[in-house]
Amino acid sequence: MKLVAQVKLMPASGHDADALAATLRACNRAATWVSATAHARGLFRRNELQQAVYHDTKSAFALAAQPAVRTIKKVVDAYTTLKANIKAGNLGPEGSKRRTKAQATPVVFREDAAQPYDDRILTWNLDVRTVSIWTVAGRIKGIPFVGSPEALKLLASRKGESDLMMRDGMFFLAATVDLPEPEPYEPDGFLGVDLGIVNIATTSDGRIMSGRRVNRYRRRMLTLRKKLQNKRTKSAKRALKRIRRRESWYAAQRNHIIAKNIVGTAERTSRGIALEDLGGIRQRVTARKDQRSRLHSWGFAQLGAFVEYKARRAGVPVVFVDPRNTSRRCCECRHTHRANRVSQARFACRSCGVVLHADINGSCNIAHRGGAVWQRGAVSRPSTV
Repeated sequence: MKLVAQVKLMPASGHDADALAATLRACNRAATWVSATAHARGLFRRNELQQAVYHDTKSAFALAAQPAVRTIKKVVDAYTTLKANIKAGNLGPEGSKRRTKAQATPVVFREDAAQPYDDRILTWNLDVRTVSIWTVAGRIKGIPFVGSPEALKLLASRKGESDLMMRDGMFFLAATVDLPEPEPYEPDGFLGVDLGIVNIATTSDGRIMSGRRVNRYRRRMLTLRKKLQNKRTKSAKRALKRIRRRESWYAAQRNHIIAKNIVGTAERTSRGIALEDLGGIRQRVTARKDQRSRLHSWGFAQLGAFVEYKARRAGVPVVFVDPRNTSRRCCECRHTHRANRVSQARFACRSCGVVLHADINGSCNIAHRGGAVWQRGAVSRPSTV
């Protein structure tokens, strides 16, 4: 399985930082020019495009040979991704305004967008934690880097490209790491996980992970965003970008913590994990006006992805099940009726009379369906029952 280890570069001088920033500007300006040429001439294959623009890219933007090759490859990858998004319908149906605009205009790269490096132009020294990196001002050696213990451990298995990124004047390297994936064990039952807005995650063991703290934070950020949007100044726009990144980081951190707890519980009890297949939930679910911001801002897919990749690293089986009627079906007698869900938090079965927390009842139903999926031999997404 592939993971990404991110570390922060610590340039020793302002000259080194300026050289890194100038390199990103030059590479992305070159990528935008190559993209316009590829779009105008219909050259989207790597060999054809490289033959047409390689020498001009080097001379016009002062790039060395390998950075020019990496820049051209970045453009080809961008158009491959665009084509895949169009084919999947992510940019709307054929003839829609968004899709037509995407097809009619060339891809444009921000001047601070990430730039891929390979081992010819970026060398890692893990013993002393430094890198040697090519820039438009020449090769800079001995730039220190820092990172979390987990990221530094992952770098020992690094293979392939690394991406140079700039964020808020700071520089980062993101390295792709390929780790062996353990075989999933035979589970002794499944831990059902019900995902929601009021309670972010509820397990079939009865553990409720409340979203109250996250929702308070999001409401505070929403109020602050409205104030800044009304100002319409450049400083307000910069502040909005900072707030957006801070809120995204906060939500990702909470999702990491929840996912780690879920996977740890399943691994400790030798069970698998059953999750709801929530693909397209924002289109299927209707919400009151005061709930729409919470529904559309919370990362359903991100939490599911975090649980899935952490479980794969630990060898914990994960199955995705159909979420239909999990909140209306009694986990004891299997009676299904919409009147069973008395309120957001209360479930009372009209058949057997059992009374439970609604999210705990839903997670138990998900656990039952997870066992059925596993018995049918459907281990991975998108298999549902």
